[in-house]
Amino acid sequence: MTQWRSEVGASDRDAVGKLVKETGFFSPDEQDIAVELVEERLVRGAECGYEFLFADDPEQDGQLLGYTCFGPIPATQSSFDLYWIAVSPKMQRLGIGARLITETERLARQMGAVRLFVDTAGRPEYAPTRAFYERMGYRLEANLTDFYTPGDAKIIYAKTLIT
Repeated sequence: MTQWRSEVGASDRDAVGKLVKETGFFSPDEQDIAVELVEERLVRGAECGYEFLFADDPEQDGQLLGYTCFGPIPATQSSFDLYWIAVSPKMQRLGIGARLITETERLARQMGAVRLFVDTAGRPEYAPTRAFYERMGYRLEANLTDFYTPGDAKIIYAKTLIT
């Protein structure tokens, strides 16, 4: 069973840091950024613009199974970014990621989002991530070659949330 929550607590700093490291996908700098966003929310509250959705395992003392970080894109009317999604490696391919995306979209719609954007890497090891977004109904919007490093593009997907 999965327990869902949007409230951010002090223990989420370490839980998010551990989770993004466990995935093996994020660089140390990216791992630091994920933790910084949690800290920003703890310090500034909703004013910071970062919203969170956590999937916890109540049978394992609330162990973090996955999470998203999302929020409105500054200077836009109704566009939101999905800044982060991460799922524990032991929980991948069990539907937690799809449930996180679906619930994040619902929450974003409630907050006024019309379109949700997501960025990911173009490296070959991110092919399953890109396929996941496409299965979830996201459409490729841009491919910025050599964005992160030579040979690593920034791939931007978008989904219209209100039909």
